[in-house]
Amino acid sequence: MFYSYYTCPIGKIRLRAIDSGLVALDHTNQQESVGSDWVENDSHPVILQAKEELDRYFAGNLKSFSTPLAPKGTAFQLSIWKALQTIPFGETSSYSDIANIINNPKSVRAVGAANGRNPLSIFIPCHRVIGKNGSLTGYAGGVTNKSILLKLEQKQAELDL
Repeated sequence: MFYSYYTCPIGKIRLRAIDSGLVALDHTNQQESVGSDWVENDSHPVILQAKEELDRYFAGNLKSFSTPLAPKGTAFQLSIWKALQTIPFGETSSYSDIANIINNPKSVRAVGAANGRNPLSIFIPCHRVIGKNGSLTGYAGGVTNKSILLKLEQKQAELDL
């Protein structure tokens, strides 16, 4: 496992990768430990691509990521994370919307749990999931950072109109 740090508008995040893709994006509050088999590598190709795309995303010049992703999860979690990637840039969906996308409308709570375990926030845009009533719900990087990401995307989407 390779890792590197990246400073951005939502703080200092840690990117973790293997040769086949990005494994995790750790927010500041998720960086308490480093695995004994992890190697810090600022020039790993996957990490370099992720940083370049994050630069463009935060500058308002990127709406869709192409960095290869390699998240680890259950089949259900992977299906939720795939569904999250269908939420258009600058828009939001509810947990029930995601449950409907996977043709399991009664799985709203399980969708919420899988959303909360998304290891690749921003790249897999779980920040675009809000409560059915429009409220900002939990986010691994904190609700303040969720708000920052949503405002960044909404501002860019409005500029593109």
